[in-house]
Amino acid sequence: MDMRKVSDITDFFVIVSAASTKRCQTIAEHIEEGLHKAGEPISSMEGRKEGLWILVDAYDVVAHVFYGDTRKFYNLEGLWGDAPRISLCQKKRKTSSSKKTSRKK
Repeated sequence: MDMRKVSDITDFFVIVSAASTKRCQTIAEHIEEGLHKAGEPISSMEGRKEGLWILVDAYDVVAHVFYGDTRKFYNLEGLWGDAPRISLCQKKRKTSSSKKTSRKK
């Protein structure tokens, strides 16, 4: 979400969900590692131990990693409804694949 025109807190929110607390923790760890490799500082990380809602504050970008229905409950997308959405991932298109058949000899 592009927060630049609606908040002074940060420039962007990245909001993701995962199917387990372990996956949330792993996503947060990968975000942390990626920022470290890029030389970007992290202000704080909260919620890692529980894994229900992990917040990674990297100053200009704040990542929210949610487990299950926790994302729906807090509804950040609704709370910050004026913020434009930015899609970082493209949905996979269904493609028709032709199956090659081979003849037995």
